[in-house]
Amino acid sequence: MRRLFLSIHPSQEGKDINTLLRKELGLSGSGVRRAKQMPDGILLDGCPVFTNARVRAGQTLSVAVGDLVGSGQIAPVPGPLDILYEDEDLLVVNKGGQTPVHPSQGHHGDTLANFLMAYYESIGLVAAFHPVNRLDRGTSGLMAVAKHPHAHEGLQRQLQEGRLARTYLAVCQGVPDPAVGIVEAPIGREPGSVLRRMVTPDGAFARTHYEVLQSGRGRSLVQLKLETGRTHQIRVHMAHLGCPLVGDFLYGRETEELPDRFALHSASIRLEQPVTGREIVLKAPLPRDLADLLT
Repeated sequence: MRRLFLSIHPSQEGKDINTLLRKELGLSGSGVRRAKQMPDGILLDGCPVFTNARVRAGQTLSVAVGDLVGSGQIAPVPGPLDILYEDEDLLVVNKGGQTPVHPSQGHHGDTLANFLMAYYESIGLVAAFHPVNRLDRGTSGLMAVAKHPHAHEGLQRQLQEGRLARTYLAVCQGVPDPAVGIVEAPIGREPGSVLRRMVTPDGAFARTHYEVLQSGRGRSLVQLKLETGRTHQIRVHMAHLGCPLVGDFLYGRETEELPDRFALHSASIRLEQPVTGREIVLKAPLPRDLADLLT
């Protein structure tokens, strides 16, 4: 069980536990409530304590922020995992383009969630599945996963505030003109479809920055950065420009060159470690199957 610790400084003497949990250790209201429900969730000098208790200098406050149980509905199934970064609070994986994130109809044991549950089991970690930046099944690349609810809340907050930055690479049909630009077009659900999204005046605000890096065979390698995170945003915006992603069965056309995926890759990620605040920057090169589309 992951615990956070705070040594009480003389300047903090007399403050109540709830204030210290919120202000000094960064717990949310729901995080404090979760800790209160756990056995030994909140300890002062190793003894259980109520959140209205007041502290003295030299004491040690600790709080449990982990999961009591794992994701019971997700079966642990050993599978390929490319872990590029890991610490007590999160890990970043390089997901394969044909790997779904969550179990669903037809995919009950071949997902990233299954593989991570098996990995957690192998290292003796009790944790539920807490994905942060979710990737479509057809998208490869970097994806952050929190190991406990407190880290997940912090990383989600970074994502919402734009502090968790992601850069994507896509191989598109055609070459966007101009070669550098911004697509600002609202996105909403396409009427009559469960999956498809579309550019529509009454959709949610969406903005994508793009830059053409190279071209060949009537295709282009495009670098993309998101200001918003709408469902299928890159796929919809590039199709809106007349340059759908290669292999995109929803907004372009499938190709035998890319079976079971489309040409989108999460190439870099920058985030703040949710407990220490340290900056973490990771990169994953363009997979060979996507690079081959241009040569």
